[in-house]
Amino acid sequence: MSSPVHGFTDDALGTLDAVGVAAALRAGEVSRAEVLAAAVARTRRVDPSLDAVQLSCFDRASTMPETAGVFAGVPAFVKDNTDIAGLPSCHGSAAFTPRPATATGGPGAQFLHSGVVVIGKSTLPEFGLTASTEFTDRAPTRNPWNPEYSAGASSGGSAALVAAGVVPIAHANDGGGSIRIPAAANGLVGLKPTRNRLLDQPGARQLPVHLVTEGVLTRSVRDTAHYLAAVEQFGANPKLAPIGLVEGPSARRLRIGLITEDVLGRPVHPDNAAVLSSAATILAGLGHEVVAMRLDVEPRFIEDFKRYWAVMAAAMTLSFRLGHRDHFDPSKLDPFTKGLIGLAARNPLGAAAAAWRLRSGTATYDKHFAEVDVLLTPVLSHPAPRIGELAPGQPFDALFTKLVDYVGFTPLNNVGGGPAVSLPHGLLPHGLPGSIQLAGRRGDERTLLDLAYQLEASSPFPRIVDRTAAEGAA
Repeated sequence: MSSPVHGFTDDALGTLDAVGVAAALRAGEVSRAEVLAAAVARTRRVDPSLDAVQLSCFDRASTMPETAGVFAGVPAFVKDNTDIAGLPSCHGSAAFTPRPATATGGPGAQFLHSGVVVIGKSTLPEFGLTASTEFTDRAPTRNPWNPEYSAGASSGGSAALVAAGVVPIAHANDGGGSIRIPAAANGLVGLKPTRNRLLDQPGARQLPVHLVTEGVLTRSVRDTAHYLAAVEQFGANPKLAPIGLVEGPSARRLRIGLITEDVLGRPVHPDNAAVLSSAATILAGLGHEVVAMRLDVEPRFIEDFKRYWAVMAAAMTLSFRLGHRDHFDPSKLDPFTKGLIGLAARNPLGAAAAAWRLRSGTATYDKHFAEVDVLLTPVLSHPAPRIGELAPGQPFDALFTKLVDYVGFTPLNNVGGGPAVSLPHGLLPHGLPGSIQLAGRRGDERTLLDLAYQLEASSPFPRIVDRTAAEGAA
């Protein structure tokens, strides 16, 4: 088993989360320069092993003016599919010729509104279309808990950097599980908000089915709660009740639906099942009523999502060709993206029918909460795979079959529009963290955060530094 790779040390960042770093800055216990220097040193120490940084901008960060906000002065990375003025966005693809963005987009501005200082951009697989941050033209992004394994995707670079202690918080987004999958693989908190809760990437709300939402990856529930409370005011959606700041657990007791099988009725890997059972036992012990449920979703949902995913790949490629022209070379797209584009082209009427059926996904999602407050599910159907198992260069059909077998529980929330959070829980073999998912009614992030605080307090999240210490003692 490979040893963990992390940057935690006795510097200005220590083992603090983002709330802790911001508090230390406000109190004058550390300076902004010290905090940035610590993050830069950690990046240089661990990234040669993890390959999670797409672009660093250390000098730029050190000369940026003082920031305001809940995380004022806290160093962070932004995912490289999000525009920040002056930094290129290459969307994980060799097809782009890097050139600086002329303006900061809505999601980027929203992230900066929290006060973070961007020190670089994190890796993602091409266009964020798959579940492992791997490439055909360069080294993969590795999992800091065990570098022989995948860091997940598509926010894999952000997840690896937060888990490794380089920064306490990083930007992420989620169109089929891309916040929750890497959170699960790397032992982090990853909350996908309700659809339209936060600002979206350009054109997202005009798509036939709006799947992608913005968020962050963190090591604590309170970081995620403070982030959402701060940035929901930035372009707030008046159709959704504000989340507000959830500062800890309440005494409310809930009815929780326990889901143990995927859409096709297949059980998950025994290791993932054991983690899920442990979380259910703890929640029941706290006084919640946990009842067995099944996902009430037509099996064709998988094929419909696959076809719509292919349409999105084709649409993004066309958009980039039109928007970047001489700076975008589609011949350099990876085989998986080309396979998706080919799938969309082979049956456009089938893709249109799939999109039409997926538009009913909100009603399908909502009916799961007729008799329960929250769903408790796995995030993934089996532990994170070894590097190479989901590499984009393999035959398209073989890779897509593997993805379906891996990502069994996250896409429904994207189609249905409801919030869901991945939480660390326990440890798996090979030194990887376990995880579970809590899903809630549309607009009800407060209940998820409440329950997440309870689980965090009752079963503290695994920490990579603890695993390192245990290996050293052994």
